[in-house]
Amino acid sequence: MVIRTVFRSEDLPPEERLPAFDGLQVASPHSMHVRSDAPDFRATARGAELGIVDLVELTCSTADVWRTPRQIRASDPELVSVVFALRGSLGVVQAGREAALNGRDFAVYDSSRPFHVHIGADADTATLVRAHVPRALLSLPPGGAGRLLAVPLPGEEGVGALLTRFLTGLTTGTPSYGPADITRLGTIALDLLTATLAHHAEAERAVDPDSRQRVLFLRAQAFTRERLHDPELTPAAIAAAHHVSVGHLHRVFQAHGTSVAAWVRHQRLEGARRDLADPALWATPVHGIATRWGFKDHATFTRAFRTAYGAPPRDYRHQAYSPPLRETRETRPRPARRR
Repeated sequence: MVIRTVFRSEDLPPEERLPAFDGLQVASPHSMHVRSDAPDFRATARGAELGIVDLVELTCSTADVWRTPRQIRASDPELVSVVFALRGSLGVVQAGREAALNGRDFAVYDSSRPFHVHIGADADTATLVRAHVPRALLSLPPGGAGRLLAVPLPGEEGVGALLTRFLTGLTTGTPSYGPADITRLGTIALDLLTATLAHHAEAERAVDPDSRQRVLFLRAQAFTRERLHDPELTPAAIAAAHHVSVGHLHRVFQAHGTSVAAWVRHQRLEGARRDLADPALWATPVHGIATRWGFKDHATFTRAFRTAYGAPPRDYRHQAYSPPLRETRETRPRPARRR
């Protein structure tokens, strides 16, 4: 059997489960802490040693895992880990970056630097797969692994899909393997991991950080413009769609002199202002236009519109229509005088 159960919370009383699981992680060569606010913490860890690659499948309640500078000073096996979710969500923080992972996207983190991993359960538990290898065995360009730490990488296409599918297959299958098979499987996993990280390291090196931020800003703008009608469009939803954390998205918008919420509100108000001034939409009620641009209630829309344009929406509409719709004394044609 390749993979075996190394921890099962059901074997312990409820009050002992989290302390026991935390103790197991603290005592490992790759020492970490685990905390959870789940009232009924549950965890099942299954692991396999594939020679040079250590593989773990973890199913657990919502939890936070982190490695501190003190733990690094006490013991550092100098490992590079790749992690992705089979169910639920993951957030990885390291080296000043934050990766919010959805689907099969994966991230890399390094045992030689402090990190924080948030495990978010969809229902009762989440399931993740983690594999790590000694950093020295990865044949990468200088600094290649460092540029990829806590960066969301695609796991459903290209070389990333080969890696995630292979590792997932090892955790879900239950065949027996001989010693020689296990060594070969470890070599395949290492080769796939090296190829995947090398591919993304070269891509990262080819694009400077400022360019990546500009691209993210433009992509987020385009995504948002298409969904301004959705009242549930939030910074969190925009960040999740682009596989970045909310904090990272806020920093990108702040670098352009605005915030995510302010930019979204301005785009909605501008769309509503154009509609209010459009003669073709005269029959559309003001509250209908507000709803059309993602405002949840008329009062909120009215206040925001008055603040932005100095008049409530209804008055703005009448002012915009006044010249073509109302004949004034100055513009009304005068009858010709009889001679």
